[in-house]
Amino acid sequence: MRHEDVYLFLTAEENAQRYLKGSYSFLDDAVIKSYQNSSTFIHYINNGMIFMESSRQSNILVQPVLSFYGMTHFLKGWLLTKRPDYPETTAVLAHGLTARKRKRKDYRFMEDEVKIQQRGLFPYVCRYLFSLHPFPLDRVSMRLLLCSIPELSNLWQLNQEESMVVIGEKNSRHLRFPNRILDGFHLKEETFVERIRLFLPPIKDIQQLDESLQIHLTEPIQDWNGPFRYRLDNELLYFPANRANYFPYSEILVHYLLLFHLSMICRYETEWWGELMQMKTDKEYPLIKHFLKITHEKTPLLIGQHLLKNVDSQNK
Repeated sequence: MRHEDVYLFLTAEENAQRYLKGSYSFLDDAVIKSYQNSSTFIHYINNGMIFMESSRQSNILVQPVLSFYGMTHFLKGWLLTKRPDYPETTAVLAHGLTARKRKRKDYRFMEDEVKIQQRGLFPYVCRYLFSLHPFPLDRVSMRLLLCSIPELSNLWQLNQEESMVVIGEKNSRHLRFPNRILDGFHLKEETFVERIRLFLPPIKDIQQLDESLQIHLTEPIQDWNGPFRYRLDNELLYFPANRANYFPYSEILVHYLLLFHLSMICRYETEWWGELMQMKTDKEYPLIKHFLKITHEKTPLLIGQHLLKNVDSQNK
């Protein structure tokens, strides 16, 4: 099912109320809460769609801001399905992230970082949507985030760097890890398997061949909250090429962190941002431009998949 269908379904008040009622089954007053929150939930979803569509149709100079707020609305809608009283305090309304205030003259986007705060929307999302509390890192580099998006792997390759490696097909039960991945992680077979086992369905069989490590699963990967990624245009499954590119958290968080930082640069580093977009001087330009194109489609899809899971579970 398309994520657009899920969002359209949830923008009808009767559907939204029933959906929230099912989500609040752990509450004694689920019916009351679902009626109280249905209008807010609809506006979050609707605003997310409008902001994302507006970003898609806008000049690239302003896309980061519109996409960031579009994603923020989608996340708040999803949070409301888990946290009936969200926002409990004004503290959770802040971004939960900070960026370096002043950019140097020799500034390079890929070398910049976002710092994770203890309070705000990002740590709140990590805790209640992804069970990450506290978030394991206190700061994240833009290079690591750009390496964590499979649709950018071709651009990295043209830059003579390997960010991610194809290991299978999206709905396949068979994964093939070339030996260079194990070399890139500096791990032997047993240790590598133990590291990734937490993110996989039960393993049926493991084979170490001359050129690759092959893992056979009992079922295809369904949970995309770890280091595994799938690419929209080819439906192939990707994994980080080496330890330096290992970010074992949901791609949703990758998009949020990148959009936050790009939106801050777009608003407050006008000269650098304007020159990058118009003069195309830095090698980051193709990566940023393609990311902004990909996030229009992939962010709503990734969040929509989680909302759809809830619909499916309620219909069983």
